[in-house]
Amino acid sequence: MKELQTGWPQNIKKTKPREWVLSVFENAQKPLSAMDICSQVEKNGGSVWLSTVYRILELFVEKGLVIKTTVMNSDMAVYELNRYQHKHYAVCMSCHKIVTMKNCPMEKFVPKLEDDDFHVMGHNLEVYGYCRKCSTK
Repeated sequence: MKELQTGWPQNIKKTKPREWVLSVFENAQKPLSAMDICSQVEKNGGSVWLSTVYRILELFVEKGLVIKTTVMNSDMAVYELNRYQHKHYAVCMSCHKIVTMKNCPMEKFVPKLEDDDFHVMGHNLEVYGYCRKCSTK
């Protein structure tokens, strides 16, 4: 397994499976499912049960180290390292490929709300369609 690029997070006990999962996140270019993470750990020479990966993910989400997202009302969540950057994704409705959006279409959007004292703190945006490969089928 690759060495971690960052120091170990405070308040999280260091174990081999946790190190492996964090290493997968540090090298990931897109959000991953628990199954993806498990496969990557095994591909990199580690061995971990899927149930262990889920427990690690719960802990990492609780500690703010990882962000959990569900896309297209799916039962399956995807996870990514919390890099404290605002991001949105587009999801292919056929193959479920996740593509990072380069901008936030909500940046300049000002919602018209009935309650003038309502302060918007954030948003979720879901964009879906067909990737190049699936749209040519």
